[in-house]
Amino acid sequence: MQFGIFTVGDVTTDPTNATTPTEHERIKATVAIAKKAEEVGLDVFATGEHHNPPFIPSSPTTTLAYIAAQTEKLLLSTSTTLITTNDPVKIAEDYATLQHLADGRVDLMMGRGNTGPVYPWFGKDIRQGIALAIENYALLRRLWSEDVVDWEGKFRTPLTSFTSTPRPLDDVAPFVWHGSIRSPEIAEQAAYYGDGFFANHIFWPKEHFARLIDFYRERYEHYGHGAANQAIVGLGGQFFIRKNSQDAVREFRPYFDNAPVYGHGPTLEQFTSQTPLTVGSPQEFVDKTLSFRETFGDYQRQLFLVDHAGLPLKTVLEQLDELGAVLPQLRRGFADGRPAQVPDAPTHASLVASRAAENARVRL
Repeated sequence: MQFGIFTVGDVTTDPTNATTPTEHERIKATVAIAKKAEEVGLDVFATGEHHNPPFIPSSPTTTLAYIAAQTEKLLLSTSTTLITTNDPVKIAEDYATLQHLADGRVDLMMGRGNTGPVYPWFGKDIRQGIALAIENYALLRRLWSEDVVDWEGKFRTPLTSFTSTPRPLDDVAPFVWHGSIRSPEIAEQAAYYGDGFFANHIFWPKEHFARLIDFYRERYEHYGHGAANQAIVGLGGQFFIRKNSQDAVREFRPYFDNAPVYGHGPTLEQFTSQTPLTVGSPQEFVDKTLSFRETFGDYQRQLFLVDHAGLPLKTVLEQLDELGAVLPQLRRGFADGRPAQVPDAPTHASLVASRAAENARVRL
């Protein structure tokens, strides 16, 4: 079971003192948060991709490469790579380069993106979002798996005898997750290829995401990749914890009430009762997080959103200390009774080993 954090990179005013970090401060804070994640024993750090204010992660590979140079074990990922508005050729090249620089500590999450104005900025039509995701990803896979590609599709110029460089490290492409909030077509795509499926699991009730994950598991088995409980599933989550529940609620409430996404809507109490958000004591956080397994079954990756809604860097780092303190308890809880046939999340090392084993079987 992998545990980690993800960031959307929002630049939001702190409602408690009306200060707003600069873009420079927010970018530097992202690096500090990633380094802290490794320090407290987390497995994964993921950054989103946005090309509009008030967000700063417009160049995920640049940020992740910088973090890779300052970490040793942390798996670097995205949350999301925009498969719709990015050129698949550039994705293939950029993430293969990052894979080499990070010695394989890289995977990525494909997504359509949910910011409508981005599409025309990159010459795309949001009404073609699903079709773009399907065609672009099919090309990306070929660019990573085939040395020479001849290709023609609907959304970009044809390729003739094209070789994407550099080639993936050890001739093994980064593992891919497909992230979705609401689209069964994306769950179907993940299942078809035997890739991972990541359910955002932040803003909506668990029943909504359970339907998407159940569908993905069913289709994963249908396509012959393994049993439904062997499908590769990831979940999001959110928390704010202090030693005493009352302190957590009192401190987090102004951030919740003024958050750009869910502020001025449901109350904090309503939101925590209906979504994965935990605001309370460490034990309340552990208990609620372990309960995800009851709804979604055994899964492979749990990421948390921590640095959002204007929370200052000092507070975010304190929250990571709190998460690190309960991490052994979370690991034990998810390992307890986990069926032996449920696989771990793929890593570069495991994918290389699988490739070697497959090649050995072919030779026999």
